[in-house]
Amino acid sequence: MPKDRHDLPPVEELLSTAVTGLGGAERPGQVKMAQAVRDALDESEHLAVQAGTGTGKSLAYLVPAIRHAAQADSAVVVSTATIALQRQLVDRDLPRLADALEPVLPHRPEFAILKGRRNYLCRYKMAAGMPEDDDDQLFDPREVSATGRMVQRIQEWASETETGDRDELVPGVSDQAWRQFSVHAKECLGAQRCPSGAECFAELARERAGQADVVVTNHALLAIDAMEDFAVLPEHDVVVVDEAHELVDRVTSVVTDELSEATVGFAVRRAGRLIEQGLADRLHEAGEDLASLLTAAPPGRVDDLPQSLGLTLALVRDAAFACITAMGPRNKDKDDPENAGLRKAAFTALDEVHDTAQRMLDAFGGESEADRAEVVWLDEGRGRVPPTLRVAPLSVGGMLRDKLFGDRTVVLTSATLALGGSFDGMARQWGLAGGDWNGLDVGSPFDHPRSGILYVAKHLPQPGRDGLPEEYLTEITELIEAAGGRTLGLFSSMRAAKAATEALRERLDVPLLCQGDDSTSQLVKQFAAEPATCLFGTLSLWQGVDVPGPSLSLVVIDRIPFPRPDDPLASARQRHVAATGGNGFMAVAATHAALLLAQGAGRLLRSMSDKGVVAVLDPRLVTARYGSFLASSLPPFWRTTDPEKVRDALRRLTAEA
Repeated sequence: MPKDRHDLPPVEELLSTAVTGLGGAERPGQVKMAQAVRDALDESEHLAVQAGTGTGKSLAYLVPAIRHAAQADSAVVVSTATIALQRQLVDRDLPRLADALEPVLPHRPEFAILKGRRNYLCRYKMAAGMPEDDDDQLFDPREVSATGRMVQRIQEWASETETGDRDELVPGVSDQAWRQFSVHAKECLGAQRCPSGAECFAELARERAGQADVVVTNHALLAIDAMEDFAVLPEHDVVVVDEAHELVDRVTSVVTDELSEATVGFAVRRAGRLIEQGLADRLHEAGEDLASLLTAAPPGRVDDLPQSLGLTLALVRDAAFACITAMGPRNKDKDDPENAGLRKAAFTALDEVHDTAQRMLDAFGGESEADRAEVVWLDEGRGRVPPTLRVAPLSVGGMLRDKLFGDRTVVLTSATLALGGSFDGMARQWGLAGGDWNGLDVGSPFDHPRSGILYVAKHLPQPGRDGLPEEYLTEITELIEAAGGRTLGLFSSMRAAKAATEALRERLDVPLLCQGDDSTSQLVKQFAAEPATCLFGTLSLWQGVDVPGPSLSLVVIDRIPFPRPDDPLASARQRHVAATGGNGFMAVAATHAALLLAQGAGRLLRSMSDKGVVAVLDPRLVTARYGSFLASSLPPFWRTTDPEKVRDALRRLTAEA
């Protein structure tokens, strides 16, 4: 074991030790990636690495990250998009890696997971220091009793848990039940002012993270830490962003705000007991005016601010400000510890209403389309959810450049980053300029041309807006029959997936599952366990399915997954790029489609022995001008447009299986 942090083995030696300790085999792409990550950390340069499935990219970034943490005596943050990868890192990869590397490092590598404050039990809220998140709605008595049982289970668990982490609760509980015991960061009083601060689960988790070499978190928390004034993560000088293709969407979600009758009503209830009734009524009435306006308005993007909406937003903003003013100085809590939690929660809710209304008014301030920074749109109400006005930035690149990339080294990795054969599209979305970063594609250990076929059904008509054409249903039927089931169907909408399921259940003899029949995880398990089965679904299946082996030999994609023409954010971003001199379609719609296509096609080969076909029914992949950009984003499968060759190949695979 080295005596100090200045006497560490080289990355190649550590990686070899790790691979041996984990019982694996070293792969050229993995070594190449580990060396590139080491160089990026040594030179403080940002790095984007595309590493195909089977490369072993987790080890390729964890080994140099741990070495850097030991050498610099500073934490490295690893951010993921999905809970599944977080759990894989914390429950499997990192413990085994720590065991393997402990003999050759100055100390055993320490790691911790850090989640948003909402994921931890709040002792102060449990002690009735803060209001419950009721919404004054009538619930089904069965819902109430089920929630009551969950609340009781949380209370029993609270006396035993050492971490307060919601994920420890098995089986899980509903969001409605959990909200009674948790707060988000803006509502938190802070460890210094909170009576329970010394034993706060969220603060203890952050303290543990501060002692760790590797801190695992998610893209949303990474964004909050970068964008907000308060620090969430421990101090760090390196971030590894895994599943980096999802970073922009996750950051956009964090910085999107909304306003509706429900959000205004929530603020009224929070502040109602702390201010004069007349002021609370004024805000309530402004919320009712907003609800009437939004109910009558058509859903979709709001390009120009109607006078009525401008006046109503101003009413809401001013009424919220009057309530904020009436509550007095924010530091008054020191003299009123009994109501500190109530006041903090009220300020938080009122601030969100006031600031969001003002942000929406400001969104219309630009003189031309090119000057705009944000887009406002209306989502129609569904069920108990009222019509909701939302506002989001047209680009998060500037925020990421200033807040995330500005004072730390960032490594971004995924199986799909080089779209159209280039990293430039993703780099622009991240806000990285030409000389700020390096890009590297380490390839994949899979022999794509020998293991897979990309089939484009050139003979089919272009997909229309009125559901799946009969020719598509016939094509899918023939492909599935040749494959003997074993098909993952990826559809551009839930409506198309359900329509295909209903139509094909009458034509096929194999079991056919559809997303929504059960939980997605349960459907994937059933699909993997029964080789003749087919599974149809939409967006989450494009990225979330990992089924190696004989259960999956055919991936069917019904159409190129462009954003919907009426998608308010994508259409506004596309128009903004065009107004600033770029190609809006290629920068937004084609890039979005290329990313999803690459992710969808990536479902086919998940192990070295896998073989099969990716069938794209949309002929535009080979007939449209943008088709070559999309096709060059896909793995290098052997390609054909001949349906008979594909069916023959599938029959041979079925016979072998």
